[in-house]
Amino acid sequence: MSVTSRYRLAWEGFWREAPEETGAVFWDAEPALTAALHLPLFHPHLTDPGLPLVDLGCGNGTQTRFLADRFPRVLGVDLSASAVDRARRSDPAGQAAYRVLDATDKREAETLHAELGDANVYMRGVLHQCEPDDRQPLVDALAALAGRRGRVFLVEPSEAARALLAGLARSPAGPPPKLAPVLRHGIVPGDVADDAVPEYLRAAGLAVLAHGELPLTTVESGPDGSRIELPSRWCVAGRTC
Repeated sequence: MSVTSRYRLAWEGFWREAPEETGAVFWDAEPALTAALHLPLFHPHLTDPGLPLVDLGCGNGTQTRFLADRFPRVLGVDLSASAVDRARRSDPAGQAAYRVLDATDKREAETLHAELGDANVYMRGVLHQCEPDDRQPLVDALAALAGRRGRVFLVEPSEAARALLAGLARSPAGPPPKLAPVLRHGIVPGDVADDAVPEYLRAAGLAVLAHGELPLTTVESGPDGSRIELPSRWCVAGRTC
């Protein structure tokens, strides 16, 4: 199973048109406000920090480069070839490697696992962007990449974030300028129930090892000038036997 051509084209169009400058994309907050907050939650549950780390949904690679300074081998993967090209251009020193991956296709994940072996996986805000029928296959792919020894760190906007995003989209002045391109390309944040995420993980053979709440910071500012933060939930998952 793989994503629809509509979904792939939507992401290609978005990344082709997105500005190159830092902070121009709605979710592209600096690592100090994102991955740097996630690693202390992830590290205690790693059975082997020396495993390759896959940044799934790497986009332009901002978080990937940060992670590459902290893990021995990091691979950023994304559905969009335009995103992967941008990530490579933004990493002239080659801190990480990058490639296109349809993470809803378990066969592609299994092929990558055969190459890397078990891997730790970092995924931020990808599941809620998926079509409903693609969510379980995506989590199945996470399990395939992790194998027996790898661990998965997953952070997704919670149910409460949907109302916040809907309010921004329906603003009388129109959606905020950094959210508008997301909506224009048909990338509409989905409504993933909070209790659905652990069920997807369990169905994929993964156990939830830890979980909690931590806002996802965006680069967009609200009327008061502060950064818009999306209510979010995180969890660490892996096989226990």
